[in-house]
Amino acid sequence: MSGSKANDKTQEFVGEFSLPSPRCSSFIKGEFIEYIPGKSLTLAFPVLEDYLNPAQTMQGGIITAAFDNVFGPFCFLESKTGSTAAIDINTTYHRPIMAGDVLTVTVHLIAKGRTFIHMSGEAYDSRNKLIATCTTKYMVLDRSNSSHPATQLS
Repeated sequence: MSGSKANDKTQEFVGEFSLPSPRCSSFIKGEFIEYIPGKSLTLAFPVLEDYLNPAQTMQGGIITAAFDNVFGPFCFLESKTGSTAAIDINTTYHRPIMAGDVLTVTVHLIAKGRTFIHMSGEAYDSRNKLIATCTTKYMVLDRSNSSHPATQLS
């Protein structure tokens, strides 16, 4: 998908669900791929030279940040409140990814309770090789926010 079309698709997704756009998402540029309500969210991230470590591979913290930039919006949509906080994130790295490639991150809902939301994710390169896996847990801080745009989804 061309950069302009991909950006349009991402902006359409963000606008449709009234997703907040944190400043860190402008540094780690994700492209919307797919959202399956109650199941998963997928974004793709180009591996830019700015993301490389001295070994010339994508730095692990940037990979974890890419996961976080998918977990956050997915949690926002699934919790139907903007008041959540990540309480842990654990990433396991399986192989490096180089500049010029694309890191595709898909996150999944494991369990959603009244207080916690558990999610997991996988990141693949453009050859469909597993790059990293990640798990996280978010705490729901405010269930009373019924004016949240995501409450209109169910």
